[in-house]
Amino acid sequence: MKNLKRFTLAAFVLTFLASCSSVRVVSDYDTQKDFGTYQTYAFYKTGIDKAQISDLDKKRILKAIEAEMGSRGFAKSQQPDVLISIFTKERERVDVYNNNFGWGWGWGGFYNPWVWGPGWGWGWGGNNVSTRTEGSLYIDVIDAKEKELVWQGRGVGTLNNTKNIERKEQRIREFVSNILKEYPPEPRAVASN
Repeated sequence: MKNLKRFTLAAFVLTFLASCSSVRVVSDYDTQKDFGTYQTYAFYKTGIDKAQISDLDKKRILKAIEAEMGSRGFAKSQQPDVLISIFTKERERVDVYNNNFGWGWGWGGFYNPWVWGPGWGWGWGGNNVSTRTEGSLYIDVIDAKEKELVWQGRGVGTLNNTKNIERKEQRIREFVSNILKEYPPEPRAVASN
């Protein structure tokens, strides 16, 4: 029984840590666009300047985007096919965990705290409350000629290790990489008549 408790606790901790470190990604795009025609890009300074993050973090994000776009064969250009912009959002998340795990003796009956007398039940005491910052990074791809949004990717995850610059840079690269895995979208199958 003791090993089962340890295994269950270890599984819970690993699941929690894995869920905190992952980046959840969604993307949306204009299905009428042929993304195969886009070969070059530039950053949309006007949009990027509005992002409410530090200039250092903007540089880190743009550097990560350059690396990802380059690895996909896109070239940076003065006359681009698409413009890339970013914006961010963040919010504090409050997590409350009820730590009812383990065996113990105490007053009150099993599942009935209103019964006075010795009883047994689960518990090790109380709730844990933790807060964390959850951030969203949006990457927009804008058709440069038509000046319209054609693709948007969003990554949501926990922003942690902000005091360790190397880990912060790694986390930003992870966000950008996961978001841009969705770009460009797979070509649509052409229906034959």
